[in-house]
Amino acid sequence: MIRERAYPVDPWHIRETRLDLDLLAQSESVFALANGHIGIRGNLDEGEPHGLPGTYLNSFYELRPLPYAEAGYGFPESGQTMVNVTNAKLMRLLVDDEPFDVRYGDLRSHERTLDLRAGTLERIVEWVSPSGQAIRVRTVRMVSFTQRSVVAFLYEVEPIDSTARLILQSELVANEQLPPTSKDPRVAAVLDHPLQAEEMLEQRTGGLLVHRTKASDLRMAAAMEHLVEAPGKHAVTTEGHPDWLRTTVACKLEPGQKLRVVKLAAYGWSSNRSLPAVRDQVGAALASARLDGWEGLIEAQREYLDEFWDHSDVRVEGDPEVQQAVRFGLFHTLQAGARAEKRPIGSKGLSGPGYDGHTFWDAETFVLPALTYTQPAAAADVLRWRHSTLDLAKERAQTLGLQGAAFPWRTIRGQECSAYWPAGTAGFHIGADIADAVRRYVSATADYDFEREVGLELLVETARLWRSLGHHDRHGRFHIDGVTGPDEYTAVVDDNVYTNLMAQQNFFAAAEAAKRHPDLARKLGVDDEESASWRDAAAAVHIPYDRELGVHQQSEGFTRLQEWDFENTPPEAYPLLLNYPYFDLYRKQVVKQADLVMAMYVRGDAFTPDEKARNFAYYDARTVRDSSLSACIQAVIAAEVGFVELAHDYLGEAALMDLHDLHQNARDGVHVASLAGSWIALVAGLGGMRDYNGQLSFAPRLPSRISNLEFSLLWRGLRLRVEVAPEEVTYSLRNGGGQARLDLIHHGKEVTVTQVKPVVLPIPPAPPTGPAPTQPAGRAPVRRASGL
Repeated sequence: MIRERAYPVDPWHIRETRLDLDLLAQSESVFALANGHIGIRGNLDEGEPHGLPGTYLNSFYELRPLPYAEAGYGFPESGQTMVNVTNAKLMRLLVDDEPFDVRYGDLRSHERTLDLRAGTLERIVEWVSPSGQAIRVRTVRMVSFTQRSVVAFLYEVEPIDSTARLILQSELVANEQLPPTSKDPRVAAVLDHPLQAEEMLEQRTGGLLVHRTKASDLRMAAAMEHLVEAPGKHAVTTEGHPDWLRTTVACKLEPGQKLRVVKLAAYGWSSNRSLPAVRDQVGAALASARLDGWEGLIEAQREYLDEFWDHSDVRVEGDPEVQQAVRFGLFHTLQAGARAEKRPIGSKGLSGPGYDGHTFWDAETFVLPALTYTQPAAAADVLRWRHSTLDLAKERAQTLGLQGAAFPWRTIRGQECSAYWPAGTAGFHIGADIADAVRRYVSATADYDFEREVGLELLVETARLWRSLGHHDRHGRFHIDGVTGPDEYTAVVDDNVYTNLMAQQNFFAAAEAAKRHPDLARKLGVDDEESASWRDAAAAVHIPYDRELGVHQQSEGFTRLQEWDFENTPPEAYPLLLNYPYFDLYRKQVVKQADLVMAMYVRGDAFTPDEKARNFAYYDARTVRDSSLSACIQAVIAAEVGFVELAHDYLGEAALMDLHDLHQNARDGVHVASLAGSWIALVAGLGGMRDYNGQLSFAPRLPSRISNLEFSLLWRGLRLRVEVAPEEVTYSLRNGGGQARLDLIHHGKEVTVTQVKPVVLPIPPAPPTGPAPTQPAGRAPVRRASGL
């Protein structure tokens, strides 16, 4: 685990002031750079030592066998694993024949800085070789937001005390050796040297490699070029082999003289295009980068991020640690989706190999809300990718004996890749999560062209799945049996409340969209009878409720299950799934992550305030947060039911998930959903933002330590700014002109906001609450009000 304060608190930077070799893998995830198309981990420039080397292209994967002790009908036959592609980060330095290696000699100083406004990672090092030669190295790297295929590196080195002979070896390396990722020898064999060489080109200042995967049959190319500045005599040469290219720069410098090398790299891949086409694609990208040069790329990166922060920043006064963390979270959220362009957003983005690079429901439920209200085009592109996999989802439904579309629990290309069916196949709520993302996007943007082109069919086919998966009982109630909700510690249950309420919303959304677009609905085979069946099922959805306890049941019979013995569960036994059999977890009242509480956020219109308060108290005492997806949602509902200090605590946990490595698995990549969830915790939690039935509403309240909260939303083309102080809130429009107006609800009262004059309204006193909810023994979040 990364120690608290490992990175000094700074509102716009993540700075590592000393190198801890035991935490290399974690820092490589934190310092990863990406743009949604390309991702590079924050490995040291010289490549060694390392935790997990990694360079990734969105959706570039290899097929691998899925191990089963006992196979069954409908089990997925193969998995998909994101490939570590050709590495362009490597720049090895020799100083008077001695390799620059931080493990040897004297490392006088070592600092790395992730600049959230510049979109760069800078490293500054002073090192003395074993023979006593002192040098200063400065490197800067970036993955371009404006040129999707381009990665750029600046490398500067100078001797400090005496003349030095410097040899810089800049490389492109495919099939680099990685730490073992699987104990299954079949999987290990597939991932060992996954790239087959197809072409190698070398020039004096760079070159190109083309490779192809063995089983998935995907082709990729990577190219590099170097711009060298050195005083006096220097030599530049390049040599190549099928799996690597090396450009070598040799020079001799006096103290105060500097070698400066700009390395431009470009990536491209395709499942369809020919080798010449992919080769020429990266050649063109390299030419474009060369045209702009290092300074032009840096300037364009800064301009892109200036615009992003201008309308996406969240300002938090009073808790500088959360301020830093939420900006870090927004930056990684942007990196995961900005240039994904009809590709998925994985649960780790492109920051590491965790979960094989798969996308889950995390994207639609946690990442897309933040993007929908700040970068809606990126959200739309993810949904367009889902739509492009619709045929595969329909095939999967047919395999399962269902109608409509059964979207995969985890995937890269669109096929189901989960080998554990109770959490995979049974997690049908993914379909309703996708439908909810469609509903949210259309509601926030009024983009009805998107609804016609993409949204309607997604809504229709997911509604058809629910209609065939559920059934009416003899009393007319509609049940959905044998499913797994968000809580993976309670699997294969009947009438999971989250699933049922999301399916209900899916039914209504599909029926309303079909009504808006009758011509297209008819082409999809939707008639009045089918729409009526959706509405009938939605109206009759069964929602389990325990009248004796006065709480909703997470699923039918949940509240009668045996209680988990939290008092006698040692701290080292968490996460429970690694220390207890699922059999034991499934039959007891222990919740991995917000489930019923999640339902109260996304379908808060289905609960009364009293029900929310009772439910939250009941389930908070049983939720262990073994999932990084939980804390942000618990923050939202804690704030809504009046416990804003607890909401602040949960916000801190969500925001600091990776900066403090709270789940001790940041080495595999950052938790993009939790980082986006910190935005949800602030905007929907402390800001009280909701979007039910196309109506935007706010009910802000601040905890004692936060003195001001400011954020912006894009709503139907209008940029709304919300500034929350302890006793009042200001709503203002930043665009739209004098005629623009936005109707919203503030603490239950209708308000109209124009660009002419901001609206300042008081925040009503919080209603009285009972005792603060309790958490399982030893699982309470770290308290923020103490000033930690």
